Amino acid sequence: QVQLVESGGGSVQAGGSLRLSCAVFGYTDSSYCMGWFRQAPGKEREGVAGIYTGSGSADYADSVKGRFTISQDNAKNTLYLQMNSLKPEDTAMYYCAADFCLRSIGDNWGKLDEYNFWGQGTQVTVSS
Repeated sequence: QVQLVESGGGSVQAGGSLRLSCAVFGYTDSSYCMGWFRQAPGKEREGVAGIYTGSGSADYADSVKGRFTISQDNAKNTLYLQMNSLKPEDTAMYYCAADFCLRSIGDNWGKLDEYNFWGQGTQVTVSS
């Protein structure tokens, strides 16, 4: 069983930065497809960024390209999301997701059903 624990959320003013962390517990001797998703009140959960840990190849939603960076620290079994130039529309609950992967899932990175393991979420609030 794999457990994901997010941290790093909080409240920040527009233009500010936050770094989210997702610690992976359980079977870590594997490559993963991992992603960050977010869900604002009344909206569907959407993909923000995805990464294949075997190669480090990453993908981003158009709305966050150039502002957010997904990265991994294999030694710490931790996934990060560095969020810069935050906007009020980035306000949401942010979730980490993962599943075992032998290769990148390409354009499917943003699909919820590609991931079997989910964290509990961390809230990000950006004020104007």
